[in-house]
Amino acid sequence: MINPTSLRLGTIGTSSISQLFVQAALATDKYELTTVYSRKEATARTFGEPFHAARYVTTLEELGQSDVDVVYIASPNSLHFEQTMQMLEAGKHVIVEKPMFSTPGEWEAAAALAQEKGVCLFEAARHIHDPNFQKATETIRFLENVQGASLTYMKYSSRYDAVLNGEEPPIFSLNYSGGALMDLGVYLVYAAVSWFGEPEEVTYIAQKIRTGVDGQGIGMLRYPGFDVVIHCGKNALSLHSTEIYGLDETLVLDHAEAPTVIERVDSRTQASTKITLPPTEENPLSAEAAAFADLLLTNEKPATHPKYQEWLQLSQTVNRVLTDMRHDAGIYFPADQQS
Repeated sequence: MINPTSLRLGTIGTSSISQLFVQAALATDKYELTTVYSRKEATARTFGEPFHAARYVTTLEELGQSDVDVVYIASPNSLHFEQTMQMLEAGKHVIVEKPMFSTPGEWEAAAALAQEKGVCLFEAARHIHDPNFQKATETIRFLENVQGASLTYMKYSSRYDAVLNGEEPPIFSLNYSGGALMDLGVYLVYAAVSWFGEPEEVTYIAQKIRTGVDGQGIGMLRYPGFDVVIHCGKNALSLHSTEIYGLDETLVLDHAEAPTVIERVDSRTQASTKITLPPTEENPLSAEAAAFADLLLTNEKPATHPKYQEWLQLSQTVNRVLTDMRHDAGIYFPADQQS
């Protein structure tokens, strides 16, 4: 019998990120993996048996008809919308791996259906729930006279080797809403919007690869009185820190999405003070899994809770900014024609 204080979890997607989320969810003692979906039962079993899943299904209809409370979706980006709509229609809370949807039209339709059904729709942007990111956010919000910022997240993807061999993996495919901005740039856009709000104007210069998506790119988010530059990429590695410029001091983060050190540098003397943050959880998805469970289990009407509404608004803004940026670079997905 399932503990009534836990959530019955179903999953769509059997990749490593799904495995990480299930591990994080089970470690909170607030979830129980009950149903795993995959088009092939053998794949579902291979994924779910180590976690003692109760059942394995090969159709989304079966998953929607099951007794799960919440479904975690980590399929290729272009599949998120249809799968989410089907689970929302079935009355399930849904957690969608970032980027949640390809277009603002998809985002608005899903949010409206979630509201109609009285369920929650979460974007799994893990870093905004991380205590160290939240500490950095507090520090940045107290920075006076912001003059600008430079945010970088570039990490070479092993799947780029497949591109070089003439293949087109989903993360580097227009058909699957892929590319560097959608996969890694989303972290930087989330950070910028969390710290500074929605920009007035955006631009994005993309280095397009053979498949038509951006292998890397440089974006600018324009705010009143300052600009934020972001540099993201999946076909190269960058070791640059993230910097936020104030009139009197500069804040340096070792990582925008997962800071472990915040350095304050005096603008005039260059004297610096380092703040070493506590070690992060071994599983980077632990904080978000706990945050979603806490909201769903401790609130009578979680869909009306202010914290949920805050997350939802942030997700919508990020989706809008990402869309404007890639359109500025001439990157269009099949989903753009359907919205």
